[in-house]
This record gives sequence, structure tokens and C-alpha cells, in this order.
Amino acid sequence: MAVVLPNALLTVYALAHPWERDANGVPVPPNPGQKPTPRGTWPGSVLEQPDGSWSVRLDPQAWPVKEGDTISDETGRSWTLSSTREHKVPDVPDVDYVQATGTLNPPEVA
Repeated sequence: MAVVLPNALLTVYALAHPWERDANGVPVPPNPGQKPTPRGTWPGSVLEQPDGSWSVRLDPQAWPVKEGDTISDETGRSWTLSSTREHKVPDVPDVDYVQATGTLNPPEVA
């Protein structure tokens, strides 16, 4: 089994949940004008996949995160999460993590 080591400090920005879904199944925040608030910064991993998506591994303290939440790293890059799941091994908390898939957000233009 491959071990993915942290390669970034990731800050989680979460909105209020649960979100409703539109007719196409896309998550819609309860208040579209709501600004996400930072929940915390933890070591994590972001790796680009061959299909252009990003595999994200977060510290279990970041849970709960949901589709539509955002994470950013110390360089200013940010990703919007499109799927999330909590990975837990009973009686072995040292290997717990949050697995997510995200898309890289375009850089802000000043």
C-alpha cells in the first residue's frame, strides 16, 4: 500500500451545511451570499491526477467537509471540493484521514 505524506498546509473554508441540491444534483449553498469561514489549518496532501482533478487528503480534524467547501494552501492556491469521505480504521486513529476530490480554482485577477 502506498502512503501519501503531507506536502502542504491546508486551510479548510466551510459553509453552513446541509446544502440543498438543484435539479441537476449540484450542491447549492443555503445562502449564496454567505462567505466561508476558515475552520483551521492542518498538514495535508494535494496531488494532481491524470484527468485534471486533484486528490486531496486532509487531517481528520478537518471533518466534516462537504462538496462545495474550499481548501487553500500556503502558496495561495485553492480547490473546491467535489466529493468527500471520512476514512477511519477502528482502533487505529493514527491512520485516519479525510479523502476528497477537488478542482483547482483559477487565480484571482487583481
